[in-house]
Amino acid sequence: MILLKHAEMECYPLLWKVIVGGNFKRTQQTMKLHIFGASGSGVTTLGKLLADKLGIEYFDSDDYFWIKTEPPFTQRRDPNERNQLISKDLSETENWILGGSIIQWGDNLFPDFDLIVFLYLPQEIRIERLKKRELERYGDVIYTDENRVKQFNEFIAWAKDYDNTTGLANRTLKAHKDWLERRKNPVLQIVGNQTLDELINMKIVTPDDR
Repeated sequence: MILLKHAEMECYPLLWKVIVGGNFKRTQQTMKLHIFGASGSGVTTLGKLLADKLGIEYFDSDDYFWIKTEPPFTQRRDPNERNQLISKDLSETENWILGGSIIQWGDNLFPDFDLIVFLYLPQEIRIERLKKRELERYGDVIYTDENRVKQFNEFIAWAKDYDNTTGLANRTLKAHKDWLERRKNPVLQIVGNQTLDELINMKIVTPDDR
């Protein structure tokens, strides 16, 4: 792992200028960016906004991991089918951002990422975000319908286990850090509760720009 610290904001020449004073430009022909973190850390929001600004595709790991159901996120897709679908989409798209955790999907499944962005938020901020998000998405049913209450409570317990690592969740901070340590790709770690404007206007430069 080549760690690009938030305080330094420095990339190598083979990378592109992701953000320069709010203007999005590329200095190389292709862009394969992976953004991930805990549920509620802002991966989807940041990924979609960046993709829109850059004019490239955004792929969300949840769209492949879960089969669309009502209520959602209750039926997992077969791993072989999941991997075939995402491999096809990524291979047929020149420039893209992939959002979400894919640490247990297979190391040989994905092409080399030009940059991996890891987002981390303290648990209390994440959980409040998730509770607000779930209420906005689904309404009071998550507190009034017996089955939805159970699903909601299980989801929040799972999300908390990202930091607690009691064995309830496989996707944990420790698992993410272990996965990052095995990467040879440049990694930008962003820790804290930055606003979207602060993230979007973050300046990442090449040594030639100094």
